[in-house]
Amino acid sequence: MSGNIKASRAVGTANSSNPLPIIIPCHRVISSNGSIGGYAYGLRMKKKLLELEGHSLNETLVLNQNN
Repeated sequence: MSGNIKASRAVGTANSSNPLPIIIPCHRVISSNGSIGGYAYGLRMKKKLLELEGHSLNETLVLNQNN
């Protein structure tokens, strides 16, 4: 987690231009409030990838604390 807004934006920019999203796992980046945030390939895909890795999400797409 970054407390630096510029660093957070840099991570977001790098992730959005990631040409290999499965190999370089940018889908693991979540928002500071615990929600899954955005994903260049859509939230449906991000949710599916997180679930395939064994993470559970509640109905508001927030990672459960036990993950």
